[in-house]
Amino acid sequence: MGETGSASADGKLSGQFLDAAIGLLQRVRDEEAGSVAAAGELLADTVASGGRLFAFGAGHSSLAAQDLVYRAGGLALMNLLTVPGVVGVDVMPATLGSALERVDGLAGAVLDCSPLRAGDALVIISLSGRNALPVEMAQGAQARGVKVIGVTSVAYTRETRPRHSSGTFLKDHCDLVLDSKIAPGDAELSLDTVPAPFAPASTVVTSALLQAVMATAAGALAERGIEPPLLRSGNVDGGLEWNDRVFEEYGDRIFYRR
Repeated sequence: MGETGSASADGKLSGQFLDAAIGLLQRVRDEEAGSVAAAGELLADTVASGGRLFAFGAGHSSLAAQDLVYRAGGLALMNLLTVPGVVGVDVMPATLGSALERVDGLAGAVLDCSPLRAGDALVIISLSGRNALPVEMAQGAQARGVKVIGVTSVAYTRETRPRHSSGTFLKDHCDLVLDSKIAPGDAELSLDTVPAPFAPASTVVTSALLQAVMATAAGALAERGIEPPLLRSGNVDGGLEWNDRVFEEYGDRIFYRR
């Protein structure tokens, strides 16, 4: 949590938030370097062996998942695993998405209807990692022979109780775990005059963490003599033509164009 005090200048709180976010990013850089490298290699292994890549997140965790899909400078093979009413806050009422995260059995139904298969890799993003949906998503994916990378805050596992009947968290069912370092509650600032903490940083940190993994995966593929299937911006000259070539070559592993 950030410092408690009064906002005497317009830029004081904004500066405190940016400093907090920078501090978290530095911690991720220094403390998660080994995990980021391993996650990048896992994705590179999956691409090299003909597997497909998927990402899932519920609620605001879905923002970091969506940032990986159909992204200029990103891997074209990353697909979004969607759960109606859960991915994003466009469902009405928005609280329905939070409720669905706690429903037992939903993940199994989603996986049964998804294109996931043995040899694929799935990135599951859940800040708390305590609800039924991410836990069962990880369990079910591993049971199907899918490699799972979990992106979560390990601090939640020390300060909260799991909501799933197994008594476990997302991190307990992953091949690799990336710790975002976000404190429970996801609010970096506080003021004596404001009754609740505010200024969440999980989206900033989680997105940066995952883009670091994508960069590592691209580099790992290049080191093996494999051209990384990267997309270019459609707003630069030649970008659309470049992307058409990638879509043609990897069309059987790209599901967001179907």
